[in-house]
Amino acid sequence: MAAPKNIRLAADFDEWFPQGLYLVGNIQPVTEYQSPEDKARNRPVRPRIDEVSSLPLFRGTFADPSAEKNREKSVTVEFACAHQPVPPEAVAGMPFRPVVLEGMTVQSRAEASGQAKWITWVIRATGMTTPGSTAAGVTTAGKPASGKPTVGVAETTNRAAA
Repeated sequence: MAAPKNIRLAADFDEWFPQGLYLVGNIQPVTEYQSPEDKARNRPVRPRIDEVSSLPLFRGTFADPSAEKNREKSVTVEFACAHQPVPPEAVAGMPFRPVVLEGMTVQSRAEASGQAKWITWVIRATGMTTPGSTAAGVTTAGKPASGKPTVGVAETTNRAAA
């Protein structure tokens, strides 16, 4: 039996990122490609929409200190949420913010460049919090008891040799 297309498997954050995950820089909106003709006609830039949730995408760069290969130390994370996600508060004296992804799922994807082939892992999550925060204030939907979302769905890519 073949696996269904776009299958997502549940994953444990601590298993995938044993030394944590750190936001480097800011989270930016992801936009659709705009051709030179569209730019010349002053057409507005459209946000890229997630295929599953139909929500706009936002992107951030994260550092993974537990990565074994240099190319895996930088992880791109895409968030699908109604509003631009607000990262946790910065820790004094640190240039980046530690985060914990909640509700993680993983999906493998094959990539190739010339004759080289590898597996890219697409990692998604339902929310993002600070390390050590209790889940008591967060509902299963990734929203705190106040009803405001902490962060939307996240997608990261991580490579493994094929």
